[in-house]
Amino acid sequence: MAVEMIIAIFIAVAILILFISGVAIIQPYEQALWIVLGQYRKRLNPGFNWVYPLISDVIRLDLRTQVLDVPRQEVITKDNSPTNVDAIVYIRVIDPEKAYFEVVNYHVATVSLAQTTLRSVVGDMELDEILYNRDFINTKLRDILDHATDAWGVKVEAVEIREVDPVGTVKTAMEEQTSAERKRRAAILLADGQKKAAILEAEGSKQARILSAEGVRQSKILEAEGERLSQILRAQGEAQGLRILAVGAVPLDKKALTVLTMDMMKTVANGQSTKIIFPMEISRMIDQAAKYLGASDKVPEVGTATDTEKIVGKPDEVLGKIPRPEDLMNELESIEKEMARETEESLKQAEKIKSSELQAGKKKSNQE
Repeated sequence: MAVEMIIAIFIAVAILILFISGVAIIQPYEQALWIVLGQYRKRLNPGFNWVYPLISDVIRLDLRTQVLDVPRQEVITKDNSPTNVDAIVYIRVIDPEKAYFEVVNYHVATVSLAQTTLRSVVGDMELDEILYNRDFINTKLRDILDHATDAWGVKVEAVEIREVDPVGTVKTAMEEQTSAERKRRAAILLADGQKKAAILEAEGSKQARILSAEGVRQSKILEAEGERLSQILRAQGEAQGLRILAVGAVPLDKKALTVLTMDMMKTVANGQSTKIIFPMEISRMIDQAAKYLGASDKVPEVGTATDTEKIVGKPDEVLGKIPRPEDLMNELESIEKEMARETEESLKQAEKIKSSELQAGKKKSNQE
């Protein structure tokens, strides 16, 4: 009885082990292929699945995006420049049956295909194009690989060139070329700066000369105007003095003229120059001679002020209108305002010329 119980327990344990060995748990990111005795049955979805124990084979395939590293390889470019290139390929299994039955190992197959395709694409381009057109290379590689791996149930999502490393001699030549290009740009910038500096210096010199000439012109105008006004004032003063002298000489008689003559002789005698003075007796002798000859010794009467105005004219008509100090100040202020206005117009014109020259220089620099 004990033996039968042991056999029953052994059979139950064996059945339980067989049942457990037939359980296949598929993860959410996986799909599995169920093969029974070398014959494909179906695809197993994520979750709990039970297959025939001992005679079943479950092949699990990861459906997540996978990253494959394309090893570095030396490629000869179109311009015969040896260059080391490597890349990264992103793939994802979209058809598990094809990925398992159509190719032995889709990872190795995809990497090998990426190597050969990368060598072919890079070999048809020059080194400068490879350095500047990585996006074009990435897109072209992705399209070629995706089309080729479609038969394996694998989709190539992206290809990225990771590094483009020219060999030592080529890299040295590139560094020298870059250095020469930078020196050329520096020389161009220096020459352009010197040109702009010369232009600005010439413009400043021109403005300085313009302002200096304007200042000289204004100073000459002011000096001429001041000289004109001073001459007018001197002439008017002299004319007024003559007018006062003429008006004051009207009532003078013979005795007054004699007194003035004596005073004039006193003034002449006080001078330092050589002079000859005739005595009064000689004057009397001359008067007696004049009487003998029939000349009269009477001094003609000098007319009144009214007679002078009749002969000469009214003072305002002879001398003209005498300007007042207020009139002279107003005339000077008007001249200064006019000169200030002309100076402002000259400065505005100079600023316009400077602005137009700067805009022309900027436009020329942008075109270069």
